[in-house]
Amino acid sequence: MCGRTSLFTPQSRLEERFDATAVESLEPRYNIAPREELAVVCNDAPETIDLLEWGLLPSWADPDDAPRPINARAETLAEKPTFAEAFERRRCLVLADGFYEWADTRGGSQPYRVERTDGDPFAMAGLFERQEGNDGVEGTVTVVTTEPNAVVEPLHHRMAVVLASEEQQRWLSTADREVLDPPPASEWHAYPVSTRVNDPSNDDPGVLEEIEPDTQTGLDEFA
Repeated sequence: MCGRTSLFTPQSRLEERFDATAVESLEPRYNIAPREELAVVCNDAPETIDLLEWGLLPSWADPDDAPRPINARAETLAEKPTFAEAFERRRCLVLADGFYEWADTRGGSQPYRVERTDGDPFAMAGLFERQEGNDGVEGTVTVVTTEPNAVVEPLHHRMAVVLASEEQQRWLSTADREVLDPPPASEWHAYPVSTRVNDPSNDDPGVLEEIEPDTQTGLDEFA
């Protein structure tokens, strides 16, 4: 799954990279959690970078009782009522420069940061909904997931769909599951980080720092 991300790439670089202008200032975020805002480029306004709340709320759902899925399986987008209409009509790019996964160890769960080897920002495939006037929530988003590549597989059985540059416009314009594959493992790496990242209030550059696997109990198997 994808349940925690980061986006601290300078706004000017993001705007150039995705050929879109941010609707408001993008503050550096190092530890973004569900129900917080993700930066997105939506297919109904591809010239802008918007901020939508993480956790999809379909337009027909009761906002007080409906689940708010943060992820949607690529394999069943067209079949699941929660995602089917958004898959056909409301696709987006979710911007990030890294995400976190937790590996089970003898000593508990060890967080790892996953990022591109070149450090560049990237676009995850997403679905969105608009909710103008709904209790202050203007829009919501979920991240599409797929089978993991060889970097993420030791950490989790799912990973976010990261779109290649040439696939981004295709995803925005067409409900095409052929682009929803894992990215090449050769372009990615993962490293252990402190359990400070477990607390979303720790949103600072310190959560990015690599730790020695043997500095926390039960991590010798990852050394």
